[in-house]
Amino acid sequence: MEKRHILIGILAVLVANTLYAQQKTFNPEDYATYKTSRADGRYASSRAIGNQLMKAAEPMLQFRPEMAREEFATWKSHVKQAMTLLMKHPIVKGQPAPKRVHVTQREGYRVEKWEVYPFEKAVVSFLMLVPDNASGKKPLPAIFCTPGWGQTKEGLAGEPSLNKPGEEYNPQSMGMARQYVREGYITVVVDNPGSGECCDTEWAAGLGSYDFATFGRAMLELNWSYLGYSSYVSKLILDWVKRLPEVRRDRIIFSGFSFGTEPLMAIGVMDDEIYAFVYNDYLCRTRERILTMTKPQADGHRSYPNDIAHLIPGFLMYFDFPDLVAALAPRPVICPEGGMDRDFRLVRKAFEVSGNPDGFLPIHYKMYQDASTRQVDLEHQPEGIDVETHFRLANVDPPHHGFKAEYVLPWVKELLKE
Repeated sequence: MEKRHILIGILAVLVANTLYAQQKTFNPEDYATYKTSRADGRYASSRAIGNQLMKAAEPMLQFRPEMAREEFATWKSHVKQAMTLLMKHPIVKGQPAPKRVHVTQREGYRVEKWEVYPFEKAVVSFLMLVPDNASGKKPLPAIFCTPGWGQTKEGLAGEPSLNKPGEEYNPQSMGMARQYVREGYITVVVDNPGSGECCDTEWAAGLGSYDFATFGRAMLELNWSYLGYSSYVSKLILDWVKRLPEVRRDRIIFSGFSFGTEPLMAIGVMDDEIYAFVYNDYLCRTRERILTMTKPQADGHRSYPNDIAHLIPGFLMYFDFPDLVAALAPRPVICPEGGMDRDFRLVRKAFEVSGNPDGFLPIHYKMYQDASTRQVDLEHQPEGIDVETHFRLANVDPPHHGFKAEYVLPWVKELLKE
C-alpha cells in the first residue's frame, strides 16, 4: 500500500507540474494588442485602461497643416504659453552671478569652467569653449550644447573625463562642442541632471554610475519635473551668455544631442531669440510609441518608451515633438537623424505657412536615404509592435546613432557665413 501511495503521489506531482508548465506557456504574439472578451468592450487590465484613456485624449495643440499664417502665429503663441506652464521655471532672486573657476588653453581656443547657482545651496558646473579671436569688438556666434543620456559636458567638449581617465569623448557625440569651437564658434555645454558632476555619490567614488530616475521622481513629488529643472538651469546659463560682449546675441544656436534635445526644444519654444536649432535625434511622436509599442516581452512585461526622467505631467495633453519642431518655424532647423516622412511633411508644412519653406532640413540615416528602403507613405504605426519594429518603421538605424558632423557643420557654416 505504501508503495502504491508513493507512486500515486509521484504521478500527481508530475501531472501538476505538467499543468503548471502549460499554464506558464506564454506567446507574446497573443498579447501584442490589448484584448477583452467582454461583450460590453470594457477592459479589466489597468494597462489597457490607460491605453484607452490616452487614445481618447487627443493633444489640444497639435499643428494642423490647414492653418493660415495668421492662425499659425496664434497657435505658436498658445504653444509657448503651454510650454511655459509645463516647465514651471521659478523666479529666484539674490543668487550670485556665474563664476569662472578654471581655464585650460587648447590649440586655437580655451576651455573655461564656470559655475552657476540656480538656488540657495545649489551649484551647477558648465563649460564654455572660447576661440582665441573672441572679443567684444567682434562678437562671435554661440552654440549651446546638451549631452545625450549618460554623457557628460567633458565628452562633448573633447576634454578628459573626470572619472574615466583617458576617455576624451563619447563615440556617439564625437566631441560635438569641440567640433563647433574649432569652426570658430563660442560653445557652451552643461551636464544633464544626475550625470557628470551632477551625480550623487557614484561620481565621487569614480564609478560613473548615473541616476536620472531618483532625481526625476523627487521633482515630480514637488509638482515639477526633471525637464522643468533641466531647462531652468540651461535658461539661467543662456540668459547670462546673451549678455556677454563677445557673444552675438542674435546668432545663438541650440544643438542638443539625443536626450539633450529635450531641454533645448523646451527653451526654444519659450525663447524667440534663439536663432536656429540642431535636433540631433530622430523625430518621433512619444504618444504614438506608447499606444503602439504594446507587444510584451517573453516574461509578459510590456515596455514603456521613456524613463521617468522624460515625464512632464500634462505634456502629451498639449502636443508632441513634431509639433514643437513645427512651432520653431520660421527659425532654421536641421534634423540629421531621420524619422517618419509623415512627420517631416508636417513640419515642412509649418515652415511653408511661416513664410520660410526652406528653413527645415530633414536628413535620413544613410540606410534609409533611398526612398525604396523606407515606407514613405506610412501615416500611422500599427499597434502591437516591439521597439525594434518601431525603429524600423521610423527609419532609425540605432547602431549609427551619433552626431552627424558631415551634415550639421556645413549647414551651420551656411547659416553663419555672414
